[in-house]
Amino acid sequence: MKFQKGKIVNLDQGSPEWDALRAKRFTASEAPAMAGKSKYQSRNDLLKQKATGIAPEVSAHQQKIFDDGHRAEAAARPIAEKIAGEPFSPVVLDDEENGFMASMDGLDMMGEIGFEHKWLSKDLAEQIDAGELEDHYMLQLDQQFALSGAEKILFVGSDGTEENFKYLWIERDESRFKPLLSAWEQFAADLSQYEAPEPEQPKAEGKAPDALPALSVQVQGMVTASNLKEFEESARATLANINTDLQSDEDFATAEKTVKFCKDVEKRLDSAKENVLGQMQSVDEVVRSIDGIKEETRQIRLKLDRAVKEQKECRKREILNAANEALQSHLCTLENTLEKESGGLRVPVSYQVKGDFAGAMKGKRTIASLKSACDDELARAKIEANDTAELIRGNIQQLNEHAEDYKFLFSDFDFICIKPADDFAAVVKARIADHKEAERQRLEAERERIRREEEAKARRDAEEREQAKARVQETVKAEGKKAAQVDSKPDPQADDQRPAMPSPNDMIQVVANHYGVSFQQAQAWLATIEFRVAA
Repeated sequence: MKFQKGKIVNLDQGSPEWDALRAKRFTASEAPAMAGKSKYQSRNDLLKQKATGIAPEVSAHQQKIFDDGHRAEAAARPIAEKIAGEPFSPVVLDDEENGFMASMDGLDMMGEIGFEHKWLSKDLAEQIDAGELEDHYMLQLDQQFALSGAEKILFVGSDGTEENFKYLWIERDESRFKPLLSAWEQFAADLSQYEAPEPEQPKAEGKAPDALPALSVQVQGMVTASNLKEFEESARATLANINTDLQSDEDFATAEKTVKFCKDVEKRLDSAKENVLGQMQSVDEVVRSIDGIKEETRQIRLKLDRAVKEQKECRKREILNAANEALQSHLCTLENTLEKESGGLRVPVSYQVKGDFAGAMKGKRTIASLKSACDDELARAKIEANDTAELIRGNIQQLNEHAEDYKFLFSDFDFICIKPADDFAAVVKARIADHKEAERQRLEAERERIRREEEAKARRDAEEREQAKARVQETVKAEGKKAAQVDSKPDPQADDQRPAMPSPNDMIQVVANHYGVSFQQAQAWLATIEFRVAA
């Protein structure tokens, strides 16, 4: 899969034929949703749409928004043409070979300047004023650049009037093409493995227990006859006159009788109270029943509330764990493949790529939104992992091509494998050069050592030869003298009385006899010291 310049096809945007082609292509307007950056469609929804071919129905409200946008685009086109100094024609660009498509609001005749119009919202106006568009817009423009070959695009936000018209020139940036292509490759891989999820159930509303009958309580709690007022006054007066400061025996005797009196009064009061409560038995029963029902209701409420929270946390953990497992499986597959390609070098892709699934789930309340957020983050992490693996793969190829015999120099490959290609190539070149230089110096030093050793050995051998020669000469002279003395006696029969000089073989035999070696050994030894017998 790659980006290449698309072919202009004769289709009207919005026509059934245009819709049919869009269904078979990866379009520029779908790029934000594919990357999980769209404000209007989730990545999961786009996967489902591409897999099933079923596009979401357009409501009457949405259709009105689209119609207003088309009218604003048509009204803004002449203004944009004045700014660009070129006429714009709507075009549909199709790259059938790679399956990409881009519909542009306008392109000049030379194909160098593009035009893209969006409805001007407050948020978009702020982005244009700041001179920086978010990926919701930029990803669509990136694919338009890739398929059109344009050098710049006039991005306009307006409602069709000059009063509400803002624009921004966007320059071609091919460095953005590779990550966009990687994102589409991962989307295509996910699409090939897509399995339709279970049909989404309607939002759970729950059902409360059947309503209790309305509680109706009528109480007639008015006391119809009582001497409580007079009794209270008499009792308080009597109690006030009781002496509690006991001094004499009479005081203590009086106190004992008073204690009995007080107990009697207390019993009489308790009896009177029970009598009153007994007459209000139905009220007491109602209150007790209400309290009991209320407590049972409270306990059920607390139990259910805990169960709901626990179940939601359980589902969140399941979604989180599934996303982590999917990412680790993807990373493991990449690492195994790269390690085989490298010949067993360790390639820790998993150290470089992490998925922030917990962060992606923050602020999401429904199970569907939690899963969608995790899937988007999973896709992002997979794309990052693929890009990292591709970088490492290129570095492995450099290593295999230029350093096959020097891999022992790269024991730290797991740390340097993520260097940019040029930097990695420089490291390979430098390490091999350094190794060769070190090896050259080592060999030169070894040769110098051997040369010095050979020179020393040669000197020793020369000295030994000279010493041996001197010893042999000494021996020969000594043996010659002995022979001369023996032969000095006159031989009457000899014609010449001078002593005869020994022959070379005789001298060799003399040396052999003197040193106790064979004739051949003495001959070879004398030859090594270049011994010659002077005549």
